[in-house]
Amino acid sequence: MNSILKNTLILFAITFAAGLGLGFVYNVTLDARAKQEEKTKLAAYESVMPGMKNFENIKIDGNCSKYIQNKVNANEKAENISPIKPFHAVINQVVQAKDKNDKKLGYIVTVTDNEAYDGSLQMTVGVKDDGTVAGISFLALSETPGLGMKADEDSFKSQFKDKKVDYFVYKKSDVEEKNEIQAISSATITSNAVTHGVNAAIYCVQYITGGGR
Repeated sequence: MNSILKNTLILFAITFAAGLGLGFVYNVTLDARAKQEEKTKLAAYESVMPGMKNFENIKIDGNCSKYIQNKVNANEKAENISPIKPFHAVINQVVQAKDKNDKKLGYIVTVTDNEAYDGSLQMTVGVKDDGTVAGISFLALSETPGLGMKADEDSFKSQFKDKKVDYFVYKKSDVEEKNEIQAISSATITSNAVTHGVNAAIYCVQYITGGGR
């Protein structure tokens, strides 16, 4: 009995000390991690909106999400599109990008799409006032190496760049239309998630600029 009590106390002490140690390390590295995340975000902003030097946060209301959902559903119904996974993207943040002279360049939308093969992915999408997609960049992507991770390659991301379309669709076969994206081979789930994420950003900007109000 004494042996059991002794072992229990020893185990408790070890667990307690480990917990304190982890808490200490977490607090010590908290600022460093926050700075790194901010640095990563700014780099993503600059990559999707060339010429950006500063930005202003934009508030969106709950009707924006409803507008995006309705637009996606309406387009897919009209075009008889059956996505491999239904639309499930969330707008996390919207900023208005400006150049060094404080001239407005467009909007940068951060989107989390919960349709990815690994569960979710997060991306930034640069969209100009007229709806042209300036570029996309990933903040979080943990898809299957050699398959879904190819979404972060320029050969895939560049398909969205500098295109002004009402919405994008992915194709497994050769693309023919301006709004068609060549899906990643054997990674249609990821292709679907990215396409839905970009469409969400386009509709979000459309709503902000008055098209959806």
